[in-house]
Formats: sequence, structure tokens, C-alpha cells
Amino acid sequence: MEKNPLDLVSLRNPIHFLALGFGSGLIAKAPGTWGSLVGLILGFLLLQVINPIYFAFLTFAFFFIGIYLCQKTADDMQIHDHGAIVWDEIVGIFMVLIVLPTHSFLWYIVAFITFRFFDILKPYPIRYFDDKLENGFGIMFDDVLAAIYAILTIYALHSFI
Repeated sequence: MEKNPLDLVSLRNPIHFLALGFGSGLIAKAPGTWGSLVGLILGFLLLQVINPIYFAFLTFAFFFIGIYLCQKTADDMQIHDHGAIVWDEIVGIFMVLIVLPTHSFLWYIVAFITFRFFDILKPYPIRYFDDKLENGFGIMFDDVLAAIYAILTIYALHSFI
């Protein structure tokens, strides 16, 4: 009988706890969306108390930390990029929040929707890298690309409004 990958992780393990988005990745329906929502809320709260430049540095550090967190958790789950691993979504939405035209409620919602749209749709070259890079960097990188698509879309929308 094959083991359920979720039986191989524990929220008591700090690496798993972070990689699983503080537990949000364990929500059965749309874990990436829940992880992105956690990232949106956490990013909003952090931007209330730290300088946006520090937030950018934190996001950069979280990307590199995420390479390890995601790879270790994927190894422990014995499956590459399991849907429950959502640290990459948290970092991706952080990237979008860094460059919002204004930090208003409307733009936070637009950031969330556009990031999720591109993370789910995975237009070229996102799907290509998602399929080809089978390591912690690959888990993180497709969300970086989705964030870049979201950022470009937000700036296009902002220029028309």
C-alpha cells in the first residue's frame, strides 16, 4: 500500500511548517490559493511595520530559504512539488506586493487575483520550467515567473486607469 505524502510531514517540524505555509497548504481544496492568501495577509501586515526596502530584502532571502525548505519537504514527502508545499506561493505574492503602484485594498486584491491566475494557468515559459526543473529551485522559480507576469499585468492595468 502506497503512503500518503501528507503522512510523511509534520507541522511540528519547522521546515515542514514553513514549507506548508503555516499549515495552509494542508487545506485540501486549492492549497496554492490558501497559501497565496496567507502570503497576502502576512505581506500586508509586514508592510505595515517594516520599510518596503526591508520587505524586498526579506522576500529575496525568503526565496533562497524557500529553495531549501521546498526541496527538503518534497524529499520528505517523496514527491516533487506536492500541492501542499506553498512557501513558493507566499514568496511569489510577496514579490507582487513589493511593486504595487499603491498599497490600497483594491491593488492587494488585484495582486492576489493576477498572481493566482498566472500561477494556475502557467503560460509559457512558466509551465516549461515547472516541468523541467525538479528541485527546490524549480519549485520556487515557476512562482517567480508567475509573479513577473502578474507584475507586468498590474502595471499595464495601472497605466490604463
